[in-house]
Amino acid sequence: MKKLTRLFDIDPWKLKTATLHRKNFRLQESLTSIGNGYMGMRGNFEEGYGGDHHQGTYLAGVWYPDKTRVGWWKIGYPDYFGKVINALDFLALKIKINQTTLDLAQLEPINFYQELDMKNGLLSRHYTVEIDSAVITISFKRFLSLQTKQLAWMKVDITVDAGEATVTLTSSLDSDVQNEDSNYNEHFWESVSLCNEQNSQNFITVRTIPNDFGIEQFTVTAMMDHSLSTETESTRSHSPLSISETFASHLQKGETISLTKRAVILTSRDVPEGKQVEQAALILKSSDCLSFEDALEGQTKAWDERWKLADVVIDGDEEAQQGIRFNLFQLFSTYYGEDERLNIGPKGFTGEKYGGATYWDTEAYAVPLYLALAEPSITKNLLMYRYNQLEQAKINAQRQGLAGALYPMVTFTGIECHNEWEITFEEIHRNGAMAYAIYNYTNYTGDTSYLSTHGLEVLAEISRFWASRVHFSKRNKCYMIHGVTGPNEYENNINNNWYTNTLAVWVLRYTIASYRCYHASTKAHISEQEIAYWQDIIDNMYLPEDEELGIFVQHDTFLEKDLMPVSKLSPTELPLNQHWSWDKILRSCFIKQADVLQGIYFFSDEYSLEQKKKNFEFYEPMTVHESSLSPSIHAILATELGKEEKAVEMYRRTARLDLDNYNNDTEDGLHITSMTGSWLAIVQGFAQMKTSRATLSFAPFLPKNWNRYAFHITYRQRLLSIDVHDYITISLLEGQSLPIKLYGQDYLLEDQLVVPISKKDDDNV
Repeated sequence: MKKLTRLFDIDPWKLKTATLHRKNFRLQESLTSIGNGYMGMRGNFEEGYGGDHHQGTYLAGVWYPDKTRVGWWKIGYPDYFGKVINALDFLALKIKINQTTLDLAQLEPINFYQELDMKNGLLSRHYTVEIDSAVITISFKRFLSLQTKQLAWMKVDITVDAGEATVTLTSSLDSDVQNEDSNYNEHFWESVSLCNEQNSQNFITVRTIPNDFGIEQFTVTAMMDHSLSTETESTRSHSPLSISETFASHLQKGETISLTKRAVILTSRDVPEGKQVEQAALILKSSDCLSFEDALEGQTKAWDERWKLADVVIDGDEEAQQGIRFNLFQLFSTYYGEDERLNIGPKGFTGEKYGGATYWDTEAYAVPLYLALAEPSITKNLLMYRYNQLEQAKINAQRQGLAGALYPMVTFTGIECHNEWEITFEEIHRNGAMAYAIYNYTNYTGDTSYLSTHGLEVLAEISRFWASRVHFSKRNKCYMIHGVTGPNEYENNINNNWYTNTLAVWVLRYTIASYRCYHASTKAHISEQEIAYWQDIIDNMYLPEDEELGIFVQHDTFLEKDLMPVSKLSPTELPLNQHWSWDKILRSCFIKQADVLQGIYFFSDEYSLEQKKKNFEFYEPMTVHESSLSPSIHAILATELGKEEKAVEMYRRTARLDLDNYNNDTEDGLHITSMTGSWLAIVQGFAQMKTSRATLSFAPFLPKNWNRYAFHITYRQRLLSIDVHDYITISLLEGQSLPIKLYGQDYLLEDQLVVPISKKDDDNV
């Protein structure tokens, strides 16, 4: 087991450290990222940092089509690689003490302290420095408002503890930025207008540079305002891409200067360019009467409303407690469903890897969490995001010479914008995740309104894709799917991936059944000829299986590999993707994430415990879990099989994946979509919450070193509280009585049920 990197103290509600982690500064920046669904930023220092770091501020839905192409571009390739772009830095604040610029890459701080409060999203920091003959303490606080999404708040206090000093503060709106991953040091912003004359609004308007693909340019306006604790004259300056306002004050021992900065950021996604300055001024004016403390109080109340439903309480394991709260905090900082044009990027507002766009992670991993922890409309917005891009998904399929719709692996608009062949064109199982999300929403909520209208249009086109992507093997007299990449991305261009073939069959079956029920209410039209062909595929699809081993075979040649468990590897070889060549990885038996087990998780009711056990015990030992999506699926299945130690191990890995930097890759951003895994591992894993045929069921276990865990869910217009200790207590807080199953026994939940916890171990599965 490799040594984990832990930068922050264990605290149930906070990330806090008294250490400036210069050697892991990028990791420290990632972990202290904040956001409000509209915008977000890494935990960059307001005053700047001259050492190695990743400056990053991002605006939801703002992106750029990268011109990068490869020399062997082929027919069907996307025209561009879409990527999130670094936006203007609206919290920049250079500080000079006498003639020395504050830079903790150069100065040694005394009593350094940094804290991220997950109760309200407040990021704070303070330290003391000695400069010349003066001793000065500087403290910073900032948050991004939940109540006014376009508004950011920052406060800095500077106190002279000994001696005297001239303090100069230069506050900026700076769009002279570039991406961490950009080629040739490109800049993505050009100036439109600015104003920083005395006694007038301080604003800058910039636009993304032109592109060659006809993609609309984004315009962004930022406006800032300052209030100081003492009257101080200011001077203003500007360049084409930035504006600044500078304040200077001479302080004696014991004196403090406080500056509060408000910044409003508007994009052309929401406000036309010509109206942005006016609208920004109105937003600033609406908060004129608020102090920083007043605004923070409102922020705390807004977060409290979210935590009342979302919080998972763990008694007895503060590491586990901190992990799940950190993940939930970052998820809801990234997306809370208010805008159906948006989706959940794998890195959220914390970095640029994966281009910042949406993946199939949303449908497979995020939908279950949002179904239980938010209004159904939020999940419906995620479904509508895909429906609104159905026409573009058809284009993606047509470019491959196929029928129907192929949803993109990476997208901002619905058009595929990822340029890796083995991902873009082979990882087609993502299409099935779109259909599964429709099923999941309908099954969980009981609401058929989406399925019976928009959903069936999506299902019909996805089914047409599968029907054109299969081929009939005359030699084997069955249908097959060749040339794919399954969820295990450590194998490319394989034939008959069991998960992909199984998913294709399920989608066709689900579409036919749904169309039979709801054909009268949808615009979709499926002919009887199509249905007959789809049924033939269902009846005759090849699903690789090994009867002797009692397993579903991951793909045609998997069993011909040199099979061995991960335990045979030296810990120094892990993660494989940072130590082995890609060729060596592809030839190995090692599995990046759940593949066969992903299908067993999705369609759990269709498989016996014996089938689950044999497949788990065969595949999990070969799984390196180097995808952040992997541990949660294994935790859920391990719990069902009574493998409680493995379940807890996998929970810890998904809950603290970023906090402990398990895969040595968090410095470039957090793994936002996989953060749902810690919640899934507890609720669908430890508590074994399932819903099938309109019946909600639980079969909880309590980890050995935990005293208790508790959570809430919404389910079909009801609010439930679930509390697990020596007994499982389920309380109906809102809504009508509900039939449920506990450990397989039928109950009617009218107020509260208290049932002794059942013991289960691997030997009796």
